[in-house]
Amino acid sequence: MLFLMNVCLIFVPQNTEKMKAFFEAIAYLFQEILFIPLNLLRELELTSWFLANGINWVFLGIGFAALSYWIGQLKKFNDSGEEDTDSTSHSFL
Repeated sequence: MLFLMNVCLIFVPQNTEKMKAFFEAIAYLFQEILFIPLNLLRELELTSWFLANGINWVFLGIGFAALSYWIGQLKKFNDSGEEDTDSTSHSFL
């Protein structure tokens, strides 16, 4: 019976108001403060699409650099003959 009374105390009006204020504070933090950079990018997109997507261009450049390095390493090992291209190079083949 005591457990049931303690559970019911959670739903009294003063705790409800505190919880509502707590979740409204979380909503304010995310909507008004943490989304400031995204709001700036959204406004920047109206004037310059290329600047607004600058981070995407950076990631695209990193991807192309990694791809060219990887292909260069594959060519280097293939030219030096270190690569074992025999069909029985792995035990499961």
